[in-house]
Amino acid sequence: MKTLIELYDERPLDNVLSTEMFRPETTVFLCPPEVEEDRTLRDSLKEYFKNRGCRTDIRFHAVSLLDAEKVAQSLRRILSEYEDCALDIAGGTEAALFAAGLVSAETALPVFTYSRKKNTFFDIRSAPFARDLPCPIRLNAADCFSMAGGAMLPGRMNNDLLGDYLPAIDGFFSAYLRWRSQWTDIITYIQHISRAEKGADGLYRAYGPCRVKDKNRTLQAPEGALHAFEELGLIRDLSFDEEAGVSFIFRDEAACFFLRDIGSVLELFTYKAALDTGLFQDVRLSAVVNWEGGRVNAKSVTNELDVVAVRSVMPVFISCKTSEIRTEALNELAILRDRFGSSVSRAVIVSSAGTVRSVTRHRAFELGIDVIDLNDLKTPASFRERLAGIAGWPI
Repeated sequence: MKTLIELYDERPLDNVLSTEMFRPETTVFLCPPEVEEDRTLRDSLKEYFKNRGCRTDIRFHAVSLLDAEKVAQSLRRILSEYEDCALDIAGGTEAALFAAGLVSAETALPVFTYSRKKNTFFDIRSAPFARDLPCPIRLNAADCFSMAGGAMLPGRMNNDLLGDYLPAIDGFFSAYLRWRSQWTDIITYIQHISRAEKGADGLYRAYGPCRVKDKNRTLQAPEGALHAFEELGLIRDLSFDEEAGVSFIFRDEAACFFLRDIGSVLELFTYKAALDTGLFQDVRLSAVVNWEGGRVNAKSVTNELDVVAVRSVMPVFISCKTSEIRTEALNELAILRDRFGSSVSRAVIVSSAGTVRSVTRHRAFELGIDVIDLNDLKTPASFRERLAGIAGWPI
């Protein structure tokens, strides 16, 4: 096969997987006119293949994929202009698939497909190169965004620093479970006595009175929690004095961020649990996606996913909530999965706020979102099992 013909699909994976797998000289997309006219989307697809090492010449042919006769005409024209063609029917509309059948019967055009359930290519007609062929492709989080026309931007956390924190994460979450009802007050107190910037000495310091005012209430220094953080190595040189107040030094910029952000503890625990399953080849904490690809401007639309984990070609988009799950959060997660996920992608919302209301679970079920609640979070093993079950794709 020198020329791969693709029926453009709204599911990004179906547009790129065969090109990456078989590396044809040319890939011709039969696509709606609005796709052919969308330069940003076209450039993003080309950039995706370039980044993945596919030196394929990408072409776009505009046609209504709802008009079987026009699709058939386009296929005949492509067959006359390009040599050694094969057609991938994993994507496309029913009308396009009908047209593909007609043309294949007329011309003996080789046809193959990809099974999402089995992660395997199959020979439909005269395509022995795709016969019962398992897909070995492995994507990362950035790939999953770029194939859909987006780009992954730097998030709130430098993922390169996380490896040093892995031994402390389970203990950090245990501290959270112990003081869960007071966690917001604990983090708020730390915010009051510290800054996110390092001092003139290059250290991230915290110092302040034992009691601080926060709106219409007074917060007491969380002595027990701070001692726990010191034992975990997140802070050092902890000092308590009723008159002099509280002082300590954060381990580094990352620790300063973790202890000044209410939701970071759950995000870190989720990140480590995904790593510990051993199923994912890429796990990212705080993945920010720009909908407009690599072009960042005042009109750019961006969203943050707390954790993205990728197994083979399947991304799992995870949202973490230390407060009650709201419908808006479910809707946003579903939109991001549908826009940047693939036909096999999953969406998960993790809540440590206690029992999830039945109406919330029902809405999540309607949107195809898995819910992991506090009961699954109480031990790392049970959390890993839930994540592994969700990612239990036949690979």
